[in-house]
Amino acid sequence: MVKMDGILNIYKPKGITSHDVVNKVRRIFNTKQVGHTGTLDPNAEGVLVVCLNQATKLVQFLESDVKKYRCELILGISTDTYDITGNIVDSDKQLVLSEEEVIATIKKFVGKQKQLPPIYSSIKVNGKKLYEYARKNQEVTIESRDIEIFEIDNFTSLIKNEYYSISFDVLVSKGTYIR
Repeated sequence: MVKMDGILNIYKPKGITSHDVVNKVRRIFNTKQVGHTGTLDPNAEGVLVVCLNQATKLVQFLESDVKKYRCELILGISTDTYDITGNIVDSDKQLVLSEEEVIATIKKFVGKQKQLPPIYSSIKVNGKKLYEYARKNQEVTIESRDIEIFEIDNFTSLIKNEYYSISFDVLVSKGTYIR
């Protein structure tokens, strides 16, 4: 069997982890040297850049590149996990802001800032993923990170399940957590 070195752009569907994709690539190419350039949340879908064998040496350079996401923000719902997979803990179907005010508020996030990753994330603290602490109701100190949001654009809005939502594209630095 010929050993392949290279970079693969793989579509990761919702419902599986980035680690699941890496494991599948390991089996297909019969190699342990596989790495990806940034974790996608299990609820996210999109391109996962995967490096094989000698190309894994490039991960450190590729992961520092900017990332672009298509996001949907549902207004009026709060969940215990800060995303659509959690249990609704508060809701208000009445939108008190105009669409222009919502867009203007979202655009205020453009620039350099500190971001505190959510407790329901795969970021590791003391060798454990944050969501492991959350599921056991354990206390953990989460450090904020320096991130940059370069651009937010391509807004579209709609009513979904009686709630107002707005979709947009966001261009961000490495380490920015989008949920």
